[in-house]
Amino acid sequence: MRKNILLTLLLIVLAAAVAEARPPLRMNPDGKFKIVQFTDLHYNANHSAAKEPIELIKETLADEKPDLVVFTGDVVTMQPALEGWDAVLAPVEAAGAEWAVVFGNHDDEKDKSRTEIMEHIMRKPHCRASKGPDNIKGVGNYTLEILAGDSLDFLLYFMDSNAYPAIEGFKGYGWFEFNQIEWYRNLSREYAARNGGRPAKALAFFHIPLNEYAEMTAARKKIVGMKNENECPGAINTGMFAAMRSCGDVTATFVGHDHDNDYIGSHNGIILAYGRFSGAKNTYTHMIHGARIIELSKGERNFQTRIRLRGGSIINKVNSSEL
Repeated sequence: MRKNILLTLLLIVLAAAVAEARPPLRMNPDGKFKIVQFTDLHYNANHSAAKEPIELIKETLADEKPDLVVFTGDVVTMQPALEGWDAVLAPVEAAGAEWAVVFGNHDDEKDKSRTEIMEHIMRKPHCRASKGPDNIKGVGNYTLEILAGDSLDFLLYFMDSNAYPAIEGFKGYGWFEFNQIEWYRNLSREYAARNGGRPAKALAFFHIPLNEYAEMTAARKKIVGMKNENECPGAINTGMFAAMRSCGDVTATFVGHDHDNDYIGSHNGIILAYGRFSGAKNTYTHMIHGARIIELSKGERNFQTRIRLRGGSIINKVNSSEL
């Protein structure tokens, strides 16, 4: 038993060392950087539709050739969890694509904890995810930098939006804890200080939508895409949106969770977007599965985004400046 524990710790240390040694993410020579967002695969190896999200991943990566793949939670929702993660990540690793992940409310409901899953997937060669600080809530609070030359061009925040209420009497879904918000604010200030006092340009990825998503659609603000179900944000609004607006760095947030929504809109200075449901018929949906594509341009705060459906159809193409 002790030998197995020591071996596991050694593998984790080696994985962290490899991650540190990886070259930074960079804008391409043409000044572009492409992100593919997959969300809510709900992968279940025992279901007849198990191959569907895997084929979606293969097809999308072959056609889009992204610089980064992001999974925004509820990736593997049946046991054995680690074997499921291996299956989902196999085509990403085979394509040589860099990838990152945040957890959803279902990822740790079966046989493995968030920490166990993260430690397992961090050993994979192209993983850019990390556990994040031990002294704040959640597993998978971290940042990635996208450089242009030797300078930061875009900053990506990845955050664990947690799962279910930790306070008795509340129903529904979890929320960002105050120490996560403080972690974000401190990092934002640090990056601004490095940038001569100007906020960095940033995107944020997490699973459960902020309460402000529902505020935006209730106010009937312009959205591009579909809203086919009511938003399911955390049961308490702890102020992450307000923190982001105050810090001034986050251009847009990208979430999953609500399978029948794939819209994007702008609300009080921040763009709020869903990915496209990427799973199969082993969970609820009324949509053809697909992925959200996000294209950044060197030196620009605005970005291009679109939905790519299985089979290659492109819908809902929009420049963020139009929202």
